[in-house]
Amino acid sequence: MAKKADSSFLRQANLKRNHGTSAIRVRGPGRSRIFFAMTIFVMVYGAIAGRLILLGLQDGSPAGSFLAAQNTVAQSRPDIVDRNGEILATDIKSAALYAEPRKIPDSDEVFDGLITVLPELDTPAIKKRLESNSMFTWLKREITVEQRQAIHALGLPGVGFRESNKRFYPGGQTVSHILGTVNVDNQGLSGMEKYVDQAWLKDLQELGFTQDRTMEPVALSVDLRVQHAVRDELRRSMEYYQAKAAMGVVLKVDTGEVIAMTSLPDFDPNNRQQALEKKRMNRVTGGVFEMGSIFKGITIAMALDSGKVKLEDGFDATKPIRVSGRTINDYYGKHRVLTVPEVFVYSSNIGTIKIMQKAGIEEQKKFLERLGLTEKLHTEMPGVAKPLLPPKWNELAAMTISFGHGLGITPLQMAVAGATLVNGGKYLEPTFLPRSQEEADKLAKQVIKPETSEILRYLNRENVKRGSGRRAAVAGYDVGGKTGTAQKVVNGRYIEGLYLNSFMSAFPISNPQYLVLILLDEPQKVEGQHFATAGWNAVPTTASVIRRIAPMLGVVPDFVDDAETIPVSYQSRN
Repeated sequence: MAKKADSSFLRQANLKRNHGTSAIRVRGPGRSRIFFAMTIFVMVYGAIAGRLILLGLQDGSPAGSFLAAQNTVAQSRPDIVDRNGEILATDIKSAALYAEPRKIPDSDEVFDGLITVLPELDTPAIKKRLESNSMFTWLKREITVEQRQAIHALGLPGVGFRESNKRFYPGGQTVSHILGTVNVDNQGLSGMEKYVDQAWLKDLQELGFTQDRTMEPVALSVDLRVQHAVRDELRRSMEYYQAKAAMGVVLKVDTGEVIAMTSLPDFDPNNRQQALEKKRMNRVTGGVFEMGSIFKGITIAMALDSGKVKLEDGFDATKPIRVSGRTINDYYGKHRVLTVPEVFVYSSNIGTIKIMQKAGIEEQKKFLERLGLTEKLHTEMPGVAKPLLPPKWNELAAMTISFGHGLGITPLQMAVAGATLVNGGKYLEPTFLPRSQEEADKLAKQVIKPETSEILRYLNRENVKRGSGRRAAVAGYDVGGKTGTAQKVVNGRYIEGLYLNSFMSAFPISNPQYLVLILLDEPQKVEGQHFATAGWNAVPTTASVIRRIAPMLGVVPDFVDDAETIPVSYQSRN
């Protein structure tokens, strides 16, 4: 019985296997045809895609292929506006000229036609592109409407146009160093254009979210009116005093906002090639300088804040200081004991050194660190230079640093430190973006005692009343400030008569709202002047700037203090 049962079980199993085999044979041909069709489909389109990639690589065009080119030229950027909504940078529609060499029957005819409209295409490289067997190649990325119409009228086969976005700067050179430039693909290269890319725009572009899209404008802290006034006065002053370069910064002291920043010579961002010229670099953030006597305010603030020096203390400035084989003297020596205010107003190197010595070298280091002067400045602007510190912070280095030599910093860094001295002692990193008072209060660091800041305001005002800053007086605006005349170094030696002049001021100094830093590089004496120091050029330039920008900024004049006003006029030199 067991054997019969086993035989019956085997027969049933064989029947099931045979039934299954028959079912597979019935459905097999249908599945095979579908699989075969899918395979052919993938192979064909894979071959097409591979061929397109190969052609793009062989072509060597900027976009690599026509499809990639379509995406590239369509990238949009947001408008950039000033704090009042005035447009500083925007996209305009442009055209890009391309060729499809495979469709060109006579490359010589096309080449000859193109160069009649665009002579700059008369190069062996363009001729070679037209003669190639490539599918696509760029000829010129940005052409005018008139050029496009002229080429279109020629009826050249294998030549076409693509709509593209071109960056346009309505103000030309006015805000160039702040805005920066973009490349032919509308990607930021420098300035706030590059910052926008790094902050968020590049990510959106890579995801394809910026193709012909309208985006919210990017607002800056800059005031275009103030920017124009600062640049205009610097340009006139640079020409009048025959200076090599000129720089200016206007900073809102309670928020750290950059209201204006100019570095001359500048460039036209609509002509991006100018930005590559070395003389047109942004000296305000990318240049490092020894600031000279405007640094004395920092030394005096450091000593007063330490509690080791009091305002009424006296310091013997009768004799020069000799150290490490060098002699340090005063430019206009009084040859007597000077109080702290006298050291500041008379700009005594000897007195400043002795004030620093009483506080100590370690105190000097810590104080400069608190003011952010020993490390790279943190702000949105790309390309900020690092400070140049002394290789050894010894006694000689500490002495020269106390009056503004031996330590190199950027002008913007100096402006930030200057704002800290007069705004109640609160350090704020500078910003080129709008910052509310609430935001500023959260970010501010109390690095100087408020009473120390009050003394510095008093000293700066005294210097304008009876010191080297007298020519900065502007009726109604109690300006306070400090001059700096720093000898420049050539081949490792300080050269007499070769100066970087500066004046760092704030107004109204009783309750400062704005700081103004003006620098002139190698200004010359003009007729009627005995010297080419800062009091003769950087100071009156500052007065001209404040006279123009104060009403724009809504600073109400106060005529209670009848400060002397010295009119300044620029006259052509014959």
